[in-house]
Amino acid sequence: MDIAVRAPVVIVGAGPVGLALALFLDAQDVASVVCDESDASFAHPRGNTHNARTMEHYRRLGIADQVRALGLPEEHPTDVAYFTRYSGFELARLPMPSSAEARKARASAPRTDQVPEPLHRANQMYVERFLARHARTRPNITLRYGCRVEGILQDGAGVTVHLDGGGRLRAQYVVGCDGGRSLVRRSAGISYCGHSSLDQDIFGRQATAAHLRLPTLRRELLGGRDAWSYWAVNAEVVVNLFSLNGTDEYSLLTSSMDPDFFDAQQLTRIVRHAAGADLPVQVLGYRAWRPGVALVAESFGTGRVFLAGDAAHLFTPTGGFGMNTGIDDASNLAWKLAARVHGWGGGGLLDSYGAERRPVAVRNTAAARALNQNLADLQRPAVLEDDSPAGRAARQALGGRLGSFGEQFRSLGVQLGARYDGSPVIVGEERDDPPTDSLTTYMPSSVAGGRAPHLWLDGQRERGSSLFDRLGPGFTLLRLGARPPAGDALRTEAAARGIPLTVLDIPDPVARDLYERDLVLIRPDGHVAWRGNRLPKGGGALLARVSGSM
Repeated sequence: MDIAVRAPVVIVGAGPVGLALALFLDAQDVASVVCDESDASFAHPRGNTHNARTMEHYRRLGIADQVRALGLPEEHPTDVAYFTRYSGFELARLPMPSSAEARKARASAPRTDQVPEPLHRANQMYVERFLARHARTRPNITLRYGCRVEGILQDGAGVTVHLDGGGRLRAQYVVGCDGGRSLVRRSAGISYCGHSSLDQDIFGRQATAAHLRLPTLRRELLGGRDAWSYWAVNAEVVVNLFSLNGTDEYSLLTSSMDPDFFDAQQLTRIVRHAAGADLPVQVLGYRAWRPGVALVAESFGTGRVFLAGDAAHLFTPTGGFGMNTGIDDASNLAWKLAARVHGWGGGGLLDSYGAERRPVAVRNTAAARALNQNLADLQRPAVLEDDSPAGRAARQALGGRLGSFGEQFRSLGVQLGARYDGSPVIVGEERDDPPTDSLTTYMPSSVAGGRAPHLWLDGQRERGSSLFDRLGPGFTLLRLGARPPAGDALRTEAAARGIPLTVLDIPDPVARDLYERDLVLIRPDGHVAWRGNRLPKGGGALLARVSGSM
């Protein structure tokens, strides 16, 4: 058999999820080959939101500051603004902090603040370019653009990846991060289930996404009314423009034209109708987009083949949950693949990936779809733009409705609240009471299965100041409070099993109060695996359970 390359992991798809997975594996000292049929031009804007959990992952990878340098200028507002037309009435505005304001707020936040890395607005195409450049500097990552995968074939010892042109790769594991039309998912015989559309006029049955240059919009129509997201809502059209660079480039979403019969001149007319002015419009690219989607793969893997990102779940973009859920998939899967490659992960460890992540995908896709349904009942009467009592009343009613949409931008419960209760590799205590799940609210809790609560360890807010900065690359045993039990026995047992374990002493009483136990075992993905006031006898059974060997 002519095998061009052998690697522990082959990743199909070099979008943000595939690149993040490669970087997570690199942090675990596992080599990967990333194949993508594109030319690495990253020319098409997609998602704009890197939420608080994703930014935490970037921090753990040491790249959060570089990502924050991308996108809008630091002082540019990230408000969501609603207009009748960009030259007309402002209906409502949802204030959001600029990057500079978020940084200042972090500096003065309490030590127990749970958002060490605030959400950041930067278009996916900019971040993909950076992730690809960064990945090329890592010795464990091989990027192969222009590399089309035609099929995958599993056997008892590994997976053969067949490439266009006759080449083949051989891997221990393959991960499909290759989008909604995933060849990897189809090759594995896995289908989606859920909702494929939404029957409503505004961002329901169909929509068009486009990349535009509008050189005069900000200067001539939006001066002094800067935002990140600019909606135009009137009886004629509904358009949402996202500022990409804070000056002249925008991504557009609209359901006011049929994406199957794209016409650049028609799109130009729609933009001018939204603006209420005959402004210059340059169409740089476009694609069809189906809103209202809430699809989740029936399984997140079979045998040695796994799915992450859009290959595992498809979202409506409302709320910005899609890519971020995929990045969280990659964080969960990477350490489990590494454990198997390095030999310390048990045979049941990889089974826990789908058991943990699929319920989160079902939860998050449903949340995004519910937010999208908010748009269904917007009233856009013909008098909306009239300078009359009826027009003013219509604008006040619509503005009040739009102003209530803040929940989709205050989704901290979705961002940080994913839990793995009932997972086979989580060890809970009797009478544990996990916090109630919420779209908008995150309640820090050390109950096993959830994200480890955050704590600033000093007042500097620099690299090393966060508890998350002190966690090891493998498991971390926190010893909390003034007189915690010794962790030597667990360290010895972990060494005997080859399990990477860092023992971290935090005598700070604030940490002990936050975690409510003397000992807490944190997984490589930052979730609590176990907590207690004393170690189980010997510790071997605990380590066997959390490493998938039991």
